[in-house]
Amino acid sequence: MPAPSVSSAEPLAAASFDQTLRAHGIDLVRGRTHTLQVNTGYLCNLTCRHCHLEAGPHRHEIMSLATMEAVIAYAARVEFATIDVTGGAPELIADIGSFLARLAKLTPKLMVRTNLVALQSTAAAGLMALYKKLGVTLVASLPSTNGPQADSQRGQGVWQRSIEVLKALNTLGYGQPQTGLELDLAVNPTGAFLPADQEPTEKRYKRDLEKNGIVFSSLFTFTNVPLGRFRQWLAQSGNLQSYQQMLVDRFNPAAACGLMCRSLVSISWDGYLYDCDFNLALGLHHGTVRTHVTDMQDLPPEGTVIPTGEHCYACMAGSGFT
Repeated sequence: MPAPSVSSAEPLAAASFDQTLRAHGIDLVRGRTHTLQVNTGYLCNLTCRHCHLEAGPHRHEIMSLATMEAVIAYAARVEFATIDVTGGAPELIADIGSFLARLAKLTPKLMVRTNLVALQSTAAAGLMALYKKLGVTLVASLPSTNGPQADSQRGQGVWQRSIEVLKALNTLGYGQPQTGLELDLAVNPTGAFLPADQEPTEKRYKRDLEKNGIVFSSLFTFTNVPLGRFRQWLAQSGNLQSYQQMLVDRFNPAAACGLMCRSLVSISWDGYLYDCDFNLALGLHHGTVRTHVTDMQDLPPEGTVIPTGEHCYACMAGSGFT
């Protein structure tokens, strides 16, 4: 479908997100869906400060075998160019290896998002070798190349452990030229500010990590969405109002064309559909209707209106969240 039309109007600080969209002549509706995102649950070995889902070791919401079967059946019915598996920490979910192996047969590109250190857990034994065998694309979270800065967001000692896992992945061929094993890094800011530009950040990361003997494929910078644990931290640190205002002030109408909610459908750990992982966190169902994956026979229809909220400013601030 055609890209959303935009006007030259400036957003108003006091306006709601929907009002700002209308001021710019933007209709935020779904285009053609090509990515299936699967959230395996909120169980995680870390309690990162920026987590919009408040994932952690204490969470018990995890995908059941029955829901895994329903997801596999949907992916078999509908052709997705990419299947993107996330959490929590997917590595901690029982039978995740079998689940990934079956999904890999149903898509040209299988991605798994990892916090890296979960791969050192007993539950993840053998997973790195399986990733290599399946040709999984890994998207690894690494908020900083500065150890203390990274640990301030993720927990004491996590940065050093992340470096160990990156080295192990490099040894398997991940991130190495000509292997076809893609290792991408995802960078979220460690404070109440927007991410730096992606290209210079990638160059800096490559320079810094080469000192540790580490290589990777590409790097993506993402804005922290003021939800969950990150919102709590913003409020406790006195930064919530200024951060939200910054997102409004940096509203970029051109970012509407590449928003992931226009081409991705997200399935929650219990099998329900959302337009993105952030709407999942808020319980804003796909198309405003609570639909289970077992009821989906095809791709979500093009032109379906996407439910929005004030958190959506984060996805249209600066370069956008694609």
